[in-house]
Order: sequence, then structure tokens, then C-alpha cells
Amino acid sequence: MYMEEINNYIQQHKDRFVNELIDLLKLPSISADSAFSQDVIETAKAVEQALKQAGCDHTEICETKGYPVVYGEKLIDPNLPTVLVYGHYDVQPPDPMELWESPPFEPVIKETSLHPDGAIFARGACDDKGQMYMHVKALEFMVAHNQLPCNVKFMIEGEEEVGSDSLADFLEGHKDKLKNDIILISDTGMMANDVPSITTGLRGLSYVEVEVTGPNRDLHSGIYGGAVPNPINVLSKMIASLHDENNHITIPGFYDKVEEVSDEERAEMAKAPFSIEEYKKALDINDVYGEKGYTTPERYSIRPTLDVNGIWGGYTGEGAKTVIASKAYAKISMRLVPHQDPDEITDLFAKHFESIAPKGVKVKVAPHHGGLPYVTNMDSTGYKAAAKAYETTFGQTPIPERTGGSIPIVALFEQVLGSKTILMGFGLDSDAIHSPNEHFGIWNYLKGIETIPYFYKYYTELSKG
Repeated sequence: MYMEEINNYIQQHKDRFVNELIDLLKLPSISADSAFSQDVIETAKAVEQALKQAGCDHTEICETKGYPVVYGEKLIDPNLPTVLVYGHYDVQPPDPMELWESPPFEPVIKETSLHPDGAIFARGACDDKGQMYMHVKALEFMVAHNQLPCNVKFMIEGEEEVGSDSLADFLEGHKDKLKNDIILISDTGMMANDVPSITTGLRGLSYVEVEVTGPNRDLHSGIYGGAVPNPINVLSKMIASLHDENNHITIPGFYDKVEEVSDEERAEMAKAPFSIEEYKKALDINDVYGEKGYTTPERYSIRPTLDVNGIWGGYTGEGAKTVIASKAYAKISMRLVPHQDPDEITDLFAKHFESIAPKGVKVKVAPHHGGLPYVTNMDSTGYKAAAKAYETTFGQTPIPERTGGSIPIVALFEQVLGSKTILMGFGLDSDAIHSPNEHFGIWNYLKGIETIPYFYKYYTELSKG
């Protein structure tokens, strides 16, 4: 009966569900660019209204030192468990604009090979407006059919894409308001539409910006070339030295606390479906690359990394300008695994990078945001409830999967609120999050709305047991 009710409700309202999401995606809530600050605020208001209409008895827009947190709650019995849903309403900048096949904030629905039922193409479609909004619509169903089995709270923030700088203070200041038994997040993905998976591990993050300064001004490359240090050349060599011939990171102490995953767990991970040929084809690359001794899935999940995210200096405009730049810059991210501390890794990086600089230049390392890695206990009530929910709607047991991305606030939640997190993602790796032509399958969106109520049902039942 329960499955029939929810499937009938989705069929009756699916066009409205899609149109509501499209309206939300039209709002350019780019938290990284102050030119869009009013759009971010308007998006927060739209999310609050959606929570209210879905059935929350209390909603509010909570001010922070940055963009506000949208809060909502539906409390039915203090003796029942409380699920706290986390999501974010801000989005990544859409650049480079010229690579979008349609404007990033003018959502369109198109069929793809992986989404024959159509996918919504827009910035934020999958990360995270679409996945966040699944929870709002799941609540709507449960309230409309008197099927909400426990208490629910929502905390939807507006700074996730810029490091959640205001969130720690918000958590500390609202511990009672946010008190919960478990946190539920859909800001991850699954292996395939016919291979459901639950994210059980996230890598941490250390993000830095480096500056190399040579002469006190830009110089003529003919007059001074070969006689003074060129910061761009120097920076390039310094960056190249951060990996050895086996693509092993050369920073002293970097691997000291890295968790070595057992052979048994690596064998279990290897059971997950993965085609190296399909992987290369999807990315249009001739070969893979990475740390020697590990498979591609292991490289992007259980091993730490160091990558240059941007590098610049000198003249990059049209035509030629023969110049030796005074400064060169790079942004570098390091993905971390369990037991690596982001502050410690940032300090190790800074000391090493400064130590390898030649005498003719000055080096500055500026830390940006970071976050701790996180691993979910598969024996927990929350994991078992999530697995049972996927089994119910997909007809098969989900595969536990450690992924390479970082959600720094997951570890923060456990530190401040004492709560474990369950990551139930419904997007696909091919959905191009953070890239041009981001999209989210309509099937995935509706499947999330169908599956999430079962988590509440099974979590409440298992908590009683």
C-alpha cells in the first residue's frame, strides 16, 4: 500500500515537481560572486517558502555573517527520532560560459544516453538544488498522506560552494535547535541508475594559493631574459617537483597518517562495476594517470592527491607581449584520506614549498578552506535504513562506495552536534557538476523523492528495535 501511495502521488504531481525545480534553477545563486548576492538571498526566500508549502510547521531564514541558513521543522513527537536534512541552495559559477550548450540559468530538458527520460540542464541541477529539493517533495508526500513517521528538521545553507565559512558559528549557536539523531544529505551520487550505491567515505581537503615573486616589476624579456629569475618558470618547476616518477607526493610527512585500507576492503571495493575503457571514453582520454600501485577507483577514493586547480602570471591576452612577470600564482588542492588533518597538511605544504624555492624569489602560501575526511559505519542504524530504502525502490542492495569528493561539513557536524551522517545521493558522475552543461536526470530526481520516505520509515522502525 505504501509503495502504491507514493508512486501514485509522484505520477500525479511529477510535472509540478519538475516545474518547481526549474523555477528554483532559474535563480543564479552564485555565492562566490558578490554581483549575485541579491539572487542568493532571493533563493533562500524561495527555499523557505517551499519548506512551508511542503508541510513544515515552522520555518525561518537565519542570518549569519555571510549568506543565511534556511531552517524548517516538522516535529510530531519528542519521543520519536529526529532526522536533520542538510543541503545547500548556492551554486558554482557557470564559467566558462562559452562551453554551455544552453544558458546555465535558463533550464532546458533534453534526452541523453544515460537519461532517456530527459535531464534538466542548468547550473545547480544536480549540485545541489535538485537533490536538496527531492527532500522537500518527499516531506510533502509524507505530510499529505500522514506518513511522516518521525520528526524532521531542515538546514539548507548558502555558502557550501565557498567553504561554508559561516556554518561552524551557526552550529555552535544553534545546538538546541539543530538537535537530532541522524543527519541526511543528498549531495553525492550513485554508480549508475541500475547500480544504486551509498557513499560511505569522503576525502578531506586542504586548499591553498601560492604566490611567487621575482623582480619588483615586469621586465622586458629581451633585456633581462636569462639574467633574472622568471617567477612563472620557477613556479612551474616547483609544482612539477611535488610528484615523483611514481606520482607519489614528495612533501615530507604527507603520508605519515594516511589510512592504509586492508586488502580485504580493497577486494570488496573491486567488486563494484567499473570499466576502464568506458571511463577513458567518457573523458576522451587515451590513458589514465595516477599513483603507482593503485587502481583508478582506488586513486580517486582511498588515496590522497595534490592537484593544481589554476595557474597564472604575466601576459595572457591576445597577441604577444615579451615580458618576464614580477609574480606568478597557483591554486592547489589536496584531497585527504582518514587520519590526515587539513591544518597539519597545509602547514607541511607551506614549509616544504617555501623550502624548495630558489634564492632569487620570494614565496607566499595563503591557506583557503579545508575539511576533514569522513567514513560511515556500515553497521549503524542509519546505514541499514538507507540500504533497506534503496533495496525497496531499486530492487537490489546498494553497494557501499568511498568517493573522492569532499563535504567538509560532514565531519564538522559530528564534532559540534555529535551526529552521524548518511549520504544518499541520486546523481551520476556524468552529470557534469561544477562543469558546463551540468544536468540532473528527471528519473533520478523522481527516484529520490520515491526512496527518501522509506529511509524515514525504516530508520524509525530500526531505532525502536
